[in-house]
Amino acid sequence: MMNFHTQFSSRRSNIIGKNGMVATSQPLATQAGIDILRAGGNAVDAAIATVAALCVTEPCSTGIGGDAFALIWSAKDKRLFGLNASGPSPKELTAKYVREQGHTEFPALGGLAVTVPGAVRGWEMALNKFGSLPLERILKSAIDYAKDGYPVSERIAWQWNHSIEKMSRLPDSKRVWLPYEGGRGPRPGEIFSNPEVAATLQTIVDKGYDSFYTGDIAQQIADCVQADGGFLTTEDLAKYKAEWVEPISVEYRPGYRFFEIPPNGQGLTALLALNIMKGYDVKGMGHGTYEYTHTMMEAVKLAFADAHAYIADPKHAQIPMAELLSDAYTQERRSLIDSKSALTPAAGNPQQRGDTVYLTVADAEGNMVSWIQSLYMGFGSGLTAGTTGVQLQNRGANFTLEEGHPNEAAGGKRPFHTIIPGFITKNDQAWASFGVMGGFMQPQGHLQVGSSLVDFDMSPQAALDAPRFYWQKEKLFALETTFGQNMYEEMRLRGHQLLPVSQAEKIHYGGGQAIVRDPDSGVYVGGSEPRNDGAAAGF
Repeated sequence: MMNFHTQFSSRRSNIIGKNGMVATSQPLATQAGIDILRAGGNAVDAAIATVAALCVTEPCSTGIGGDAFALIWSAKDKRLFGLNASGPSPKELTAKYVREQGHTEFPALGGLAVTVPGAVRGWEMALNKFGSLPLERILKSAIDYAKDGYPVSERIAWQWNHSIEKMSRLPDSKRVWLPYEGGRGPRPGEIFSNPEVAATLQTIVDKGYDSFYTGDIAQQIADCVQADGGFLTTEDLAKYKAEWVEPISVEYRPGYRFFEIPPNGQGLTALLALNIMKGYDVKGMGHGTYEYTHTMMEAVKLAFADAHAYIADPKHAQIPMAELLSDAYTQERRSLIDSKSALTPAAGNPQQRGDTVYLTVADAEGNMVSWIQSLYMGFGSGLTAGTTGVQLQNRGANFTLEEGHPNEAAGGKRPFHTIIPGFITKNDQAWASFGVMGGFMQPQGHLQVGSSLVDFDMSPQAALDAPRFYWQKEKLFALETTFGQNMYEEMRLRGHQLLPVSQAEKIHYGGGQAIVRDPDSGVYVGGSEPRNDGAAAGF
């Protein structure tokens, strides 16, 4: 059996089960997944049931108007499958037009930011390939929660009411999401229902997945976006298909291989940082030491410098993937790190050398699913499509308006994407399915949680409980206060640009889940995020 080690006081116990496990950010959604496993469904059935329930019970973070990615371990095939269900921009969108409207950065609010929602096509592909139960059974909990209502948790109520201004701008959004007296969101424990999204989900059950991308629902989505200055059309929606992709990976330690979804997602960022760190005796540094923390922070900065220069839609840009992950280039980047002084890295030049939800599910057969789905920022674009009850994502916000950049906005192009599922194999067998939510925190979370699992033999819960740092787009680091004041002072002395402690206390350091499988017994050990309403359950 697994022998875990923890070098600090962990906040929760691990959850242990043999016949199945679900770990996600919301207890009601976790129960929806467990119900499916108990009913004889497999890990993919349970994953879709769970994420559908999350679309209802955590609507500020995710919805069927967003995108999804997944890594799916098939016990039968003994291999990992990658799923990219992220949608492109409308075909008529141009960066020139956006610049002509006076924008220097791509807007995050309103119709221009809306890209084709890909998640429902992702559900379709995953269930068509691996599912075993009828869609009606899989979506039952989500439909019931939407139709009959559910009590809103404290954390989600807090997030919800931080979006009042955004969701008050347009009548449909205000009507659906701020229905209480005075135009507010729900308070903790209040019952919230969304009969409109219940009807939309029921339509998908009755008429099939195409009903979301064609017909009345698609027309309402397109009308909503165009009325707010965007370009999305029913043709854009009807043409969209999700796709199976080959996961990318690096061997981090002997026998341990980390997997990510290839671009347009930012999983490459995590692999770049892991590649740098594998050249160090991380275990010898000690978890949470000055040397360990400084080196990890430097690896993250170097990885993001390259990520922001090269990650884009591979259908529209050439990405030097092999060169970026090569040993020679990694050593070149690693050599820039000074053990005592922080650097300010620019992107390298590799030469050719020959607010989101994350969930993970495992079943008794050994299938494991790492699934992530999001609207991007809280309630996405702020748009709700007519009477569908569907809030629409704002993924276009991650395009750049820099002329000639690989990620420059263009019609029919998928933007740089922040959401990434993670997976680790051990000796070519499924070992850990994990992820960390939260915009650009995600690859940093994969590095920090993944290192804790592999380098320090931590249990899933301990790895999630460990203190985290968060490099911001403004090139400032936030250090979680559990690192302590001495760490803050030491990193400052080494030249790191740090958020003041008073601001760092307000940062959310991501929300993660993890399941580790014992290769000998098949027993699962799961953990969930203490910084969210995280809940893991097994049986």
